[in-house]
Amino acid sequence: MMSSIEIKRKMMKLYRVKLLKKVYSTLLKLVTKTIIEEEGEEGEGIRSSSNIEIIRNPRESIKLAYDLIQSAEQEVLRIFPSIHAFRRQTRMGIMHLFKEVVEHGIKVRILIHADENQIRQVINEVMLVFPDIEIRAIDMSLNTSIGIVIVDKKESLIIETRDDAKDNSYDASGLATYSNSKYIALSYASIFESLWIQAELYKQLKEANEQLKQHDKMQKEFINLAAHELRTPIQPIIGFTEIVSSKIKDTDQRELLDAVTRNAKRLQRLVDDIIDVTKIESQSLKLNKEELDLNHVITNIIDDYNTLIVSGNHKVKLYFNPFKETLLIKADKERISEVISNLLSNAIKFTKEDTIFISIEKREDDNNENNNYALVTVKDTGEGIDPEILPNMFSKFITKSFEGLGLGLYISQHIVKAHGGKIEGKNNANGIGAEFGFTLPLIKDSKTL
Repeated sequence: MMSSIEIKRKMMKLYRVKLLKKVYSTLLKLVTKTIIEEEGEEGEGIRSSSNIEIIRNPRESIKLAYDLIQSAEQEVLRIFPSIHAFRRQTRMGIMHLFKEVVEHGIKVRILIHADENQIRQVINEVMLVFPDIEIRAIDMSLNTSIGIVIVDKKESLIIETRDDAKDNSYDASGLATYSNSKYIALSYASIFESLWIQAELYKQLKEANEQLKQHDKMQKEFINLAAHELRTPIQPIIGFTEIVSSKIKDTDQRELLDAVTRNAKRLQRLVDDIIDVTKIESQSLKLNKEELDLNHVITNIIDDYNTLIVSGNHKVKLYFNPFKETLLIKADKERISEVISNLLSNAIKFTKEDTIFISIEKREDDNNENNNYALVTVKDTGEGIDPEILPNMFSKFITKSFEGLGLGLYISQHIVKAHGGKIEGKNNANGIGAEFGFTLPLIKDSKTL
């Protein structure tokens, strides 16, 4: 398997080669323009002093292409403007002609403007019947209508495709330009070589990308399996420890068991976060939506946290001002509770004392007055968000705390997005503490209490 460094190198090479694509069509047009200008008005089939000939009859140009291939002494380079052009020429027997010249020791290489999925079967068939003929696909984004034949890097023939939808080459072909100028042939050969390398690099990059996808999939499966295996013994540890703790009267022993319970619950939260991340990244996070009153959901969570604050000897207070109306949402109660809990946990963790304010507002969508949404805000007076973390705070593993893995905000963001809402965070304007807020769409028939 390729290393990430090797992949980056290949990507850089591919980038450099792709730069050539930008000049490909332009170069072809410039060379053709120069040829036509040098030809001037001398008429059909008349050779100029530059050994250039304009051929307007498709039958003559196609015959000349075959004659050039038969005259090759070292190498034939052929670019087809589309998979249809290749198939038209195949029906006329060009592959058998290529086979004949290959048998005489001539090297034949073919490039086709086509999607790799389109051409994969063609390549396999060609390699099976004509193993000595090399064929590759080049990016369809070049969108050229020009086919090229280059023989021994001495002679070249450009054939324009007038109508690619036609069934035979005579009807599909347009103007052609022949040249025995070595300079022009070398120019086209240079373009061919650049595209040939690009096609190979693209293939290698795609293979490397598939390997990375497979590696990433295996890694996620392993993490998910490991997390589930860790979760299995945690719950019995918590349950049995609490049972034993309730029966022990010795204060020191109870404190030791309480420490075991706290750390087991912490490990449980970490495992749950890891499982959530794997579900998000595998797009398998499922929501069990039901109709909920957002006021009631937040009130119940705050009641639970007030109990924890008292038992944990925290010096913070939670102040919640419920909205005056019933705010009905269609949401997964467990997941929305997880978002609110994450925001409250962070606020409590970074606020040593003082009040944490939780509020709900009803807002109207600026783009559609019939769509209302609820804005839930959690505002603290703690340390605030570190400036280094602020730009990427909703990414994975972004934390400067010694507790947790920095997954809470990442998970919260995806849960809120899955409900059709948005989440944001910022430091307070006075430089003290931070404010996080998220929105959720409201059900249209929310009614006044």
